[in-house]
Amino acid sequence: MSRPVIGVSTYVEPARFTVWDLPVALLPYMYVEQVTRAGGQPVLIPPAGDPAALVPRLDGLILAGGGDVDPERYGASPHPRTDYIRKFRDTAEFAVMTAALEARLPFLGVCRGLQVLNVTLGGTLHQHLPDVTGHRGHSPAPGEFGHLPVRPVAGTKVAKILGAAPVTVPHYHHQAVDRLGTGLTVTATAEDGTVEAVELDSHPFAVAVQWHPEAAQDCALFEALVSAARRPDATIRTPGR
Repeated sequence: MSRPVIGVSTYVEPARFTVWDLPVALLPYMYVEQVTRAGGQPVLIPPAGDPAALVPRLDGLILAGGGDVDPERYGASPHPRTDYIRKFRDTAEFAVMTAALEARLPFLGVCRGLQVLNVTLGGTLHQHLPDVTGHRGHSPAPGEFGHLPVRPVAGTKVAKILGAAPVTVPHYHHQAVDRLGTGLTVTATAEDGTVEAVELDSHPFAVAVQWHPEAAQDCALFEALVSAARRPDATIRTPGR
């Protein structure tokens, strides 16, 4: 069986490699490994050109983590701790997200990807989670994952994928859902009440998590995405594919 093509959004950031120090379209290789391990064929999608036009050529989509969404998109002023805004990435990914939802393309949002989904559907974000929770456990230090339990909601896709019992997962986020977007259901929460996963009820497979499953030992969420991408009624395909 051929591998479903899974598009994965990328960052554009300055990076140093071998003898070079340049702006680079990049993605933590953990995403590539997890998609491949799950049976998919990862294809990286930089935020340039017209990436939304690729949606009919994909079998599934992952919006990866990254910097903060521009709060102008949900009618808010920036918090002093809101950072790493890349408006060109927002433009590209909100267009891709809209096209993917219209095409009913199987979708997995990771961290920022959940936030893009929520804002696309009219939701808002807590811009600095420690102001809400009173602790920094979701992002304990720069470049260091927190490890906190989340509780899936029984009967949801996330619970079917991960089980109904609390599971400890790697976190690295200082923002989270405030007002929930239209049509979304909360499918997992942290002990402090933070929304940690959502899904779109009207979609065959649109699941997003606030934590970082690419850094986890298992690849259950990626396997579920690839499985959904293999269903013939789950994607819009170009003629002849």
